[in-house]
Amino acid sequence: MLTPELKILIYRTMYQVQQWEKKLLQFLDDGLVSGFYHAGRGHEALEVASMLALRQDDYLLYDHRGCGHMIAKGMDMVSLYGDFLANDKGSTKGLGAGIVHIADPDRGVLGQSGTLGGGHVLAAGAGLSIKLRGTDQVVVNFFGDGAANRGTFHEGANAAGAWKLPVIYIVQNNGWAISTPVDKVTAVKSFAERAAGYGMRGVSIDGMDPFAVYEATVSAVEQARRGGGPTLIEGKVVRFRGHFEGDPGTYRPEEELAQGKAQDPVITTRARLIAEKTADEQQLTALEEEVNAEVDAAAAEALTGTMPGRERLAEGAYA
Repeated sequence: MLTPELKILIYRTMYQVQQWEKKLLQFLDDGLVSGFYHAGRGHEALEVASMLALRQDDYLLYDHRGCGHMIAKGMDMVSLYGDFLANDKGSTKGLGAGIVHIADPDRGVLGQSGTLGGGHVLAAGAGLSIKLRGTDQVVVNFFGDGAANRGTFHEGANAAGAWKLPVIYIVQNNGWAISTPVDKVTAVKSFAERAAGYGMRGVSIDGMDPFAVYEATVSAVEQARRGGGPTLIEGKVVRFRGHFEGDPGTYRPEEELAQGKAQDPVITTRARLIAEKTADEQQLTALEEEVNAEVDAAAAEALTGTMPGRERLAEGAYA
């Protein structure tokens, strides 16, 4: 149920994600991060609200678009910064090479595949594990509209549907597979239409509306927990920045981007909370100042980490 407290928590977490990323982009500008980063601005509502519908022991296979889902799942901001800084403060203790190779099993964050679309089959595997162990956990797999067209989606979705696995597939449909418009490479109007081919429920939602996202995810989670099988959720979102940092995005019409930014989920949710009298300006300002201090402290701590030495090159490798 979307209580006033939960609505404020959703906003707080989205604002936290926005500010965390803003600081990471400063690290990039300062040359402190060696790897690529694919910003999540515009995707906060879909990533955050869906994760707040889960339990800590539920599983997440994230995609590379931002880190909102990881933060909302409970990952420590210091460890996330440490992963990008490639130092021992990170969740991989510096072995992630400064790109998104992040894992936190205690919070159900399983990591991601080395290639886009690999999470589809990994999610089915995690779902099968849940079913064989007889728990009521669920696994959520995030991916973009481009990765939705990989052959691995058919393999994973077919297995999940055939065996009624507790998997929730979430397509972050921002309309662009890097620089390719989705309608140029996808036959259906909505990815949710594909669900019927795998015997699962498919829903298409406004991914910029966190409250709609939360309710759709709760419904999918409840179905999965009671053995009702998987759900495919298409969240329609807007990517505010280039595909990766350094991509000028000149292939996108300026009007389209302007219209998208007018739907900024952080700004619109804040205004909505005030209009609904769920919170007032003073309360939200105090909340934001608290978050800003937390982000600054996390960034400062992450910068105190040290890089891994050569003695760790073979760590985790087995012959």
